[in-house]
Amino acid sequence: MARSPFAPSFWRSPLRGPWLTSVLGIVLLGGITLLFVTGLLSYAAYNPDLAPVNDKTPDKGVLGFYLFSWPTDPHWLYRLDQGVHVTLGITLIPVLLAKLWSVVPKLFTLPPARSLAHALERISLLLLVGGALFEFVTGVLNVQLDYLFPGSFYPLHFYGAWVFFTAFVAHAVLKTPLALRNLRRLREPREEQSELVSPDPAEPTVSRRGALWFVGGGSLLLFLTTAGQSFDGFLRRTALLAPHGGAEPGSGPGGFQINKTAAYAGIDPAETGEEAWRLVVTGRDGRTVRLGRAELLRLPLHSSALPIACVEGWSTSDQWWRGVRLRDLAALVGYEGDPPDVFVESLQRHGAFRRAALRSNQVADPRSLLALFVNGEDLTPDHGHPARIIVPAAPGVLNTKWVARLTFGDL
Repeated sequence: MARSPFAPSFWRSPLRGPWLTSVLGIVLLGGITLLFVTGLLSYAAYNPDLAPVNDKTPDKGVLGFYLFSWPTDPHWLYRLDQGVHVTLGITLIPVLLAKLWSVVPKLFTLPPARSLAHALERISLLLLVGGALFEFVTGVLNVQLDYLFPGSFYPLHFYGAWVFFTAFVAHAVLKTPLALRNLRRLREPREEQSELVSPDPAEPTVSRRGALWFVGGGSLLLFLTTAGQSFDGFLRRTALLAPHGGAEPGSGPGGFQINKTAAYAGIDPAETGEEAWRLVVTGRDGRTVRLGRAELLRLPLHSSALPIACVEGWSTSDQWWRGVRLRDLAALVGYEGDPPDVFVESLQRHGAFRRAALRSNQVADPRSLLALFVNGEDLTPDHGHPARIIVPAAPGVLNTKWVARLTFGDL
């Protein structure tokens, strides 16, 4: 028996072969393409070309070619996009690992490069494998709120995605025709001519289709223990592998999910009291008004049913918010008619999104509020008391909590 992984006979599993690799590859072709598209849409939802505070990859250059003004309809758009992105990514992990296992002998093929074309293929394969592991590992760590990687998640995941997907597309162009030919076979071939097939296979203990059922079962298990974080009630209790699975955090009108508590954000209760807190609103020609909670309550109040959806994949169902429309606040400082963009600042002491910008279409939407109440009660401290932003279809971090200042104008 060969002891070196560089010897073809070292890899003895009888499961490896073109048929198994092709099936896994076709699944990943569709899954990773959808994963990449939903990831790009998630990044666009931050409106990164609106203001520097929204842009966590300022050196992206041409990689931001596709960016567009994120819409507010349908109001569940970001909830759907990010829920699919995170749940699909976790569900694909067994398929990815099985695919890497199925082709691992190719990483040890000697000589390393038989020609220039072969060398380029090997380099693309290394980028593909390395990129896949990097993207999936950083994504899972982010979902689990374990920020063990050096630097910010946003640029690491964004640039890593482009490197990985470029290698993935090159590999797919080269290998998809072969994979489709292998899949046209009605049964598993007994003898296959391929470097993936061991020259000295061990006795099989399971068929290749049995192995696929095993991989599919692993994916199904991950799906069932993750997808529930995008829902409320019983389904959330099934999300055993998600930080925001399990029971709701408390009961009553404010008993729905949050990411950061008031204590974590460094909010001093003395700052948010009735006497101390004032909202500063600035607009055209420097016009400024200062509004306490009592003054805000005398303005026309409106209600919106909107969810909270986060980049980690969790979301809530629609909550009933009540407060002052953002476009009405813009009108107070000189912007009658079509309101402009707005720059939002929070009392939050630290964190990437204690300041954020919203586009004019988000400000103009009648459902966009400076919310003072949720589900019929005052906001709780952890939900942003005394006031927070709530905007349809926006990522949760743009629904700024503990709002201190709104500056309207073109950004």
